[in-house]
Formats: sequence, structure tokens, C-alpha cells
Amino acid sequence: MALDEVIPRWEWRCFAPDFGETGQLLADEATVVVESDEVYLLSTARDSLVKLRAGLLDVKRLRQVDDDGLQQWAPTLKAPISLAPDEVDEVAASLGVLRVDVHKTRHRSTVDGCLAELTEVRVGDLVTRSIAVESEDPALVVALRDRLGLGGRPNTSYAGGLAALVGFGRQRYAVIDVGTNSVKLVVADLTESGGWGAAVVDRAEVTRLGEGLSAGGSIGPEPMRRTVDAIAEMAAEAGRLGAREVAVVGTAGLRAATNAGEVVEAVRQRGGVDLEVISGEDEARLAVRAATVGLPTTGSLVVFDTGGGSSQFTFARDGEVTEQFSVPIGAVRLTERFGLDGAVTTEVLARALAEVAAELDGLAGRERPDLLVGMGGALTNLAAVSHRLADYDPEVVHGTVLDRAEIDRQIELYRTSSAEQRRTVVGLQPARAEVILAGACIVRTVLDALGQDELRVSDRGLRHGVLASRFGTG
Repeated sequence: MALDEVIPRWEWRCFAPDFGETGQLLADEATVVVESDEVYLLSTARDSLVKLRAGLLDVKRLRQVDDDGLQQWAPTLKAPISLAPDEVDEVAASLGVLRVDVHKTRHRSTVDGCLAELTEVRVGDLVTRSIAVESEDPALVVALRDRLGLGGRPNTSYAGGLAALVGFGRQRYAVIDVGTNSVKLVVADLTESGGWGAAVVDRAEVTRLGEGLSAGGSIGPEPMRRTVDAIAEMAAEAGRLGAREVAVVGTAGLRAATNAGEVVEAVRQRGGVDLEVISGEDEARLAVRAATVGLPTTGSLVVFDTGGGSSQFTFARDGEVTEQFSVPIGAVRLTERFGLDGAVTTEVLARALAEVAAELDGLAGRERPDLLVGMGGALTNLAAVSHRLADYDPEVVHGTVLDRAEIDRQIELYRTSSAEQRRTVVGLQPARAEVILAGACIVRTVLDALGQDELRVSDRGLRHGVLASRFGTG
């Protein structure tokens, strides 16, 4: 059959070190097991696939990608070729591509009208596994993919999977920060110097994971669903953008929840990624690493990050961390306790501020720092409102100076406004309308406790610290 007569199949494929029960199921159902040795020629292009197998040169090109992310690859060349290994190396060097010798063990079966394949892929001592589902009917591919519980994983071609395995080409990584109030994603490229280029994606989605958490001690079904869906969507987005690895970290809300394990398992099943719940100390250490980018670090420094469920404080001198601790006071908890999601009386506001001051009594009597840096969604929203940013600009927000007068102005604005009225405030993210007053109260109390008249805002957050710590040096 001529190549132009071949009907290309729709394909979905993902890579992982181990697929657990799903992988074992496909291995057990396999009707054919095939081993082969193949040579791939990898380039930085991800829309072509070139390999040599059993004396044939096989070339495929990506024809199209549908709305479900399925890929359709079409063969463009199959021709006999006779090249010795050193001749293949010469061709690869001349073209600026990488030769990769691959040993495959493929377990093939037909499941629900699709070709399904579990493959062990070996390149020297490196090992990964791949699951592929193929059919001429894309609906069948989507149905089987989802039935196998793998719908949240990215669709990755063989070229992309091999490049990630051997470390070839662009070094792109992603971090997902799962907070009590929001889930944040950053995707960035590691430069040759070990630093980071401008973020490819840096966004947040408010999911209110900690909604009701203080009352019952466990995360409710609806907050869990919202959060797991957001994580799965972000992991898939990172995969589509070519991220080699995705690190997912959880903070105060998950540390406090009695059913955190359920969330971790749901993320693994739905999103195909591992969620690590980090300690308050690690959270503070990683956050301060990111917070001070482009800001002075000489003298005494305090960095604080106020989130939905807790606030982290890190003390440093001349760039060296001297103390770190976490306080269980956050915007979500404070909002729920005092009803700060709408207009409140001055008496209620005073009680809320007193509660924050009591929780932050560990700051009393400390030396006034040379620089106070605040980070997190509350701080960046306060800064955006101060600049009246209709469109958020991280470069404008990072380094913004907020003084007592501006914070007091915004506290009074939110105290006298309903959530709907707050959503009309230029610069305020609508999803933060309910919790912004509580966040501003925490910020104001920190200023008082440390004897400061102003602070600097950092647009960088925990996710940027994880990015630098896990994947680079910058």
C-alpha cells in the first residue's frame, strides 16, 4: 500500500516511570509482546519523528491535533537504508540532531476498538514506560483514555518522551503550588547559565480548597473537586507546553486537613502527577528564595507570605536565613471566622485585627528590619489596586512600595463594600473579593508588629522558589 493511501490513526500517548495498576492491566491483557532495537534521530522540532528499524528509514510528521489534544501522525517515508553505526553518527552530527539507541518491549492488545500498547523504553541505563491508545475514530481513543483514568496526563509524542528521558533540547519545567485559597502554575525555561528566562505561563486559579476546613478539619468534596480539576488542567497545560517535569507542592490547607491523603490520591489519579505536602519550614525557605529577586538583600530582612490558611515568616541577615516559622492565620480562616466576605462594622473589624495581633504575638519585641518584603495573593492584589492595573503586570507589581496610608485606605474601602462591590475595584482579582479584607488586615498587623511604615511587594512566590530549588540554580 502506498503511503498516501494509509489512513492515519488518532493517537494519545503518555510517559511515566510506572503506571501502577493501569500498566499491569494492559500488560496482562496483551495478546502480542514484541521486542525491538531502534535508532531515533531527535531534533528540536516536535512535529517530526525519524527512526531506523530493521533496515528501514521511517519518517512521520504530525498532521494535526484535535480539540481533545489527540495527535494524528502520518507516515511520509519508509525506505530501505543501510548505514553502519558510525555512519549514522556522522549524519546526526552533520544535521545537528541526536542519535538515541532505544530498546523497546511492547505489550499490545485491542481494547474497546482501539489499539492499546504498554511499552518499556530503555536507553542505556535510563528507563521509562509509555501507554499509547490509537484508532481511526478519535472518540474511541478519548473514551478508552478516560476509562483507563489517564485523561489528565499530557499527550506526548515519542520524540518528546525520548527528549525528556535523555535530557535533549529545551529544558522547560513547571511547578504547581496548591494553596489554601488558590492553585498557581508557573512554566519556565532553564537557561544555559542555570537561571530562568521569562515565564512561559504564570497564572493562578482560585479554588478555595480550605473552604470550611477550620470547622470540620477535613476538605469538603466540592473544594476538593475544584482543586483537583485545576491541578489536572494545569498539569496537562504544562505537558502541552513541553515541560519535562512538573513538581506539585501543597501547603497549609493540606497540612491541616485530616483527609489530605485523599487529595493526594485524587491528584495522582486525575492529573497523573504526585502532590507533595511540604512543611511550613520548607515553604518559608523556598518562598524567601524567590521573593528577593531584584530586591536588596543586605542588612536585616523579613519576608512574609500570607496565604489562605497560614502566614510564613523568614528572617535573614545579609542573605543568610536566621529563623523561619509559620503561623496558622490566613485570609480564608479569618474571613470565615469574622464574616469578612462583605461589609462589616468597625467593631467587627477591630475584633478581627485583635485576633490577628494575638496570633502574631511572636513578632513583638523583635528588631526592626532594614527591609520588609510581602508576598502572596493578598499583597499582589493590594499592589495592583494601588496602581489601578486593569490588566495585571508582574513587572509593575514586583517591588511596589505599600505604606500604612495606602493599606488603611484599602481596608476601609473593603470594610464598607459587599463582595459584588469589591469586584468592581480596578486591579482586584474578582475571585479574591471575599478574602481581600482579611488579607489586608494581616498585612496591616505585620507592619504594626515589626514597627514598619511600609513594605515592598514581591510578585514572586513559592512556585518560583520550588522551580529554582528543584530544577535549577537561579
